[in-house]
Amino acid sequence: MLEIRPICEHCAKSLPNESEEAMICTFECTYCKDCVDNLLENVCPNCGGGFEKRPIRPKELLMKYPSKKEPLLKPVNLIEFEVLKSKNKDLEPNKR
Repeated sequence: MLEIRPICEHCAKSLPNESEEAMICTFECTYCKDCVDNLLENVCPNCGGGFEKRPIRPKELLMKYPSKKEPLLKPVNLIEFEVLKSKNKDLEPNKR
């Protein structure tokens, strides 16, 4: 089950359950759409995969399955990330 992480791991933008800006990779690394599009160029800095829009958990299920409360802030080291990004950014995620 998705954790529904509350912030962008890079810039700390708030990404509550109902956010239309939350993007995740297959390991649920969570970033805002702005960071994914403009900084990460659709390359996850942790696994090298791509991102998809995070689904929104229906409100009636949030009581039983609440979103994660503890934020995970792990800003991307842009110098180290450049090698991974340059290798993957021109490949479709399904071809990485």
